[in-house]
Parts: sequence; structure tokens; C-alpha cells
Amino acid sequence: MAEQVFGFYMPAVNLMGIGAAREIGGRMKSYGKKKALIVTDAGLHQFGVADQIAAYVEEAGLSAAIFPGAEPNPTDHNVEAGLAVYEQEQCDCIISLGGGSSHDCAKGIGLVAANGGRIHDYEGVDRSDKPMVTLLAINTTSGTASEMTRFCIITDSSRHVKMAIVDKHVTPTVSINDPLLTVKKPAGLTAATGMDALTHAVEAYVSTGATPITDACALQAIRLISRNLRQAVANGEDLVARENMSYAQFLAGMAFNNASLGYVHAIAHQFGGIYNLPHGVCNAILLPHVERFNLIAKADRFADIAEALGENIEGLPLREAAEKALDAIVALSADVGIPSGFRELGAKEEDIELLAVNAMNDACALTNPRKASLEEIKDIIRAAY
Repeated sequence: MAEQVFGFYMPAVNLMGIGAAREIGGRMKSYGKKKALIVTDAGLHQFGVADQIAAYVEEAGLSAAIFPGAEPNPTDHNVEAGLAVYEQEQCDCIISLGGGSSHDCAKGIGLVAANGGRIHDYEGVDRSDKPMVTLLAINTTSGTASEMTRFCIITDSSRHVKMAIVDKHVTPTVSINDPLLTVKKPAGLTAATGMDALTHAVEAYVSTGATPITDACALQAIRLISRNLRQAVANGEDLVARENMSYAQFLAGMAFNNASLGYVHAIAHQFGGIYNLPHGVCNAILLPHVERFNLIAKADRFADIAEALGENIEGLPLREAAEKALDAIVALSADVGIPSGFRELGAKEEDIELLAVNAMNDACALTNPRKASLEEIKDIIRAAY
């Protein structure tokens, strides 16, 4: 075996469970901070969730300003606008509140606040010199795991490309997962974010960067998702399902944060950048098509995935056992209401060439278990239409 060193990255402090969000003020104080910029989206601000978090901060004798400008696929302009508020309000830390969009926007703000320049300067792997400002990330969805990862995805508005920033310096200082904050999320968002988490776990498990540590996280995430996502979609107030999905997405985050991902994300980023489509939906549509392409490279691992998804593979030939994983993914996706293809979402076939070329250059493509040609990537995209 060639010499190879694997790292394992995650926040130093991770709070889980009902009521965990109430800890935010005390945690902020423990780091010696005085004023936070709460980075969130317009919806969470409108429904008073950001004000609720600000109240927890104020109960600890500290203060907060609110920036509700994180768009569903955060852009470089969002980062610039948030940075201006951060500096104007003289904040010394950031609280991100929401799903992946809020966390990624906050990471972008914090990275530029600490290192200068523009967010575009940090596209790629470990391009920054200094840790971003202290970030306390409060999750309100069960999908992206951005509250605990070293990934930051920001859309370059001029190129219509999602920039993948993979940097140890954008790992949040504290992550908080409080299932109570996920209860009011609509079924469609619950489904999309849950399938996003499943994609993280599957791609991490078959990644060329997988290790026994990430394997354990990925398989348990898949088990929890298979047993709880349908219930969370059917009844958003099922706290058992909500809490299990919080753990599932976190475990999936632990897996992909260290094993990385593959062609599902590499291609999904392009659909998000060009059409501004929801990331979780893009992943869910692509997942069975990409993994059908990958199956011959990791058939034994797809058999493991099938078993984790609840399929009975006893006595089956390896290929049949592996294919059961794909069948189970398609069934779960259909059950929770994911669209069957991109055509119904407005994607255009004339963009397939551009989508494929950009996907080949995405950082997530590096750890896919089977290497594809440009034509093969285009075939995968066509199948997903």
C-alpha cells in the first residue's frame, strides 16, 4: 500500500438534543465573545426564530445583530452583504441559524472577515491562512450537516458556478442540533434534506477516501434514515423521528467531512449553480443514476448499503445484493415525494455539455470510486432528465 495519511475533522463542541439551542448564550460567553452576527434566511427571520435565538444571547448578557440575507443557494453577493453588516455592527463572532444555506453563507463571511480578500480567493482546498472568526452553528434542518463540516459552497454569480471551498478553517467552533427547531419544517423540505443526508452517507461509504471510522458513521446514518425519514415526512411533529434524523444527518456529516463525496455532488452543484434548484432535490434525483454507474467498482459496499437500508440480501449473489441498494434508494425517494427527473424542474438538455464539463472540474469528483469520461458524465445527466 502506498503511504497515505487520513485526517478526521469536526467541531470541538457538538450539542445534541431537545432544548440544545438554549445553550447558545452560555457557549458564546465561554469563548469571551460580546456581540454576534446571526446569519439566517428571510423565512426564519420572518417567523421569529432569529429573534428567539437573539433573546437567548441577550439572556446571557450579550448582544446580537441579525443578517437575514442567506439565500437558498448563497451567493458571493450574500457573503459581501453579510460581511458589511458584521463590520458595521462591530461583531466579534457569528451565529449561523438554518440549514446549509445559512451555515455556508456564515462560513463565507467568517472566512473573509478573518483572512481578507474575496470569497472567490478561497475556492479549492485549504486556501486560507487563518481560522475564520468564531462560528456557532445552530441547525434547523436534518440534511446538509454544514453545521459541522469543513465544506462551504458559495455560488459565483458571474460564472453561475457553485464554488466548493474545502478548508479546515471553516469548521464551526460549536455545532448545535435541537430537534425542536426542525418540527415546523414542511414535508418537502424534510424529504429533500433527508435525501441529502442519505447521499452524503452513501457517497462517503463508497468514496476512495473512506476509512473504518467514516464507514461506521455512514452505515449508521443510512440505517437511521431508512427507519425515520418516511415518518418525519409523514408527521413533522414526530419528535422521535426528528431526533433520529438529526443524529443521522450529523453522522453522515462526520462521514463525508472526512471521506469526501463523489459525482452526485459534483453534478448537483452544477444544477444548483445554473438553475438555482434545491441542493437536496438535485442529489436525490442523481443518486441512483450515479451509483448505478459506480456499482461495479464497489459491489460489496453497495451490498452493505442495501442491508443498512433494510433489504434482505441473505443468500443473494453479490451483484443482486448490490442492486437492491439502488432499488431501495429509488423506493425511498418516491415515497417521500422527490421529483423523478430534472426535466420537470425546468432543466434544459442543451445545457448538458456545460453541466458535465463543470462537474468534471468539481472538487467532489476526486474521490468518486469509478472514474468517468466526459461522455459518461453526460450519459448520467441524460438518464437523470
